[in-house]
Amino acid sequence: SQSVMTAREVALAIAVDRKSVLIEEYAVTQGDTGSAEVQIALLSEHIHNLTEHLKVHRKDFTSRRGLLVKVGTRSKLLRYLKKRKPQRYRELIAQLGLRR
Repeated sequence: SQSVMTAREVALAIAVDRKSVLIEEYAVTQGDTGSAEVQIALLSEHIHNLTEHLKVHRKDFTSRRGLLVKVGTRSKLLRYLKKRKPQRYRELIAQLGLRR
């Protein structure tokens, strides 16, 4: 059975090829999909997509809540990385263009 995605899901989901590129780019080791760096990169992509969606759909409060949850999760992961591996934290911040 194929799953049918709605227009909203298409707009908010990260494309499979884009997700693969992000994982490959931010992976710490070969085959790494769960490191803090990869998670932060994927969350940043989701946050960007949701932000664009909310510019058009201002009253979509469910997506707004999802955005806030993702921002909080990314913030926790960044705090963890900064505490445990400060050098990798600084590199990631520069790569993603966060914290101006």
